[in-house]
Amino acid sequence: MSVVIVIPARHASTRYPGKPLVPLTGASGQARTLIRRSWDAAMQVGGADRVIVATDDARIADHAAGFGAQVAITSTTCRNGTERCAEAVAALGLSPEIVVNLQGDAPLTPAWFVEDLVAGLRRDPAAQVATPVLNCTGAMRADLMADRAAGRVGGTTAVFGVDGRALYFSKEVIPFVPHDVAPDAASPVFHHVGVYAYRPEPLAAYAGWPEGTLERLEGLEQLRFLERGIPVLCVEVQARGREFWELNNPEDVPKIEAMMRRMGLD
Repeated sequence: MSVVIVIPARHASTRYPGKPLVPLTGASGQARTLIRRSWDAAMQVGGADRVIVATDDARIADHAAGFGAQVAITSTTCRNGTERCAEAVAALGLSPEIVVNLQGDAPLTPAWFVEDLVAGLRRDPAAQVATPVLNCTGAMRADLMADRAAGRVGGTTAVFGVDGRALYFSKEVIPFVPHDVAPDAASPVFHHVGVYAYRPEPLAAYAGWPEGTLERLEGLEQLRFLERGIPVLCVEVQARGREFWELNNPEDVPKIEAMMRRMGLD
């Protein structure tokens, strides 16, 4: 087995309890839950051998099984999606080349984001983990900054070196930009897309490491790899005219629904 996509989903979200079961209405007026839309997105990815919903909640498990998803029941002790992915792969006895964590709050993730991510990890044998980054336009950067100004913990930004290796990820909008950026212009800010591709060894080791200080402060699971010296490759992906946003807070529902209407996504 080459590539397995795992969609970790939990009901007890701190910021938005019950988030995976929240309905999102598309351009046709049809409502489908967040977890269903995330599964639909995963099923469009070329080259994936299997798509699994990993959850510790019976409501999510029953709903996912109802629309045809394979479900892995994981423990309530998983501290984040990476640990849940590792547990699901181990419980099912899978031995893939690459495990993709397509987090269940990113229903607008285009298939090519994941395909390009897997290709990037394969091209770089020294990289152990890879994650996509999307260059922010001035308008997207302004949306991120508006979230922070309103006290909302929203999207994540990434900074990386000339070799593509991640230097840091933050819920703050970094790097600091000392000038205005036109809405349609590229900015120096990169939005971190909530998808990860892991080689099996670091994924299996991850749960055995204690939570790091930076991971705890930022609430970002990928920082555990950086704090352990595990290289994380940032793979730049292209929007190709698509809008992208993750569902982090209740305020994101109308934003995402408006994006789906503009893009004609059912």
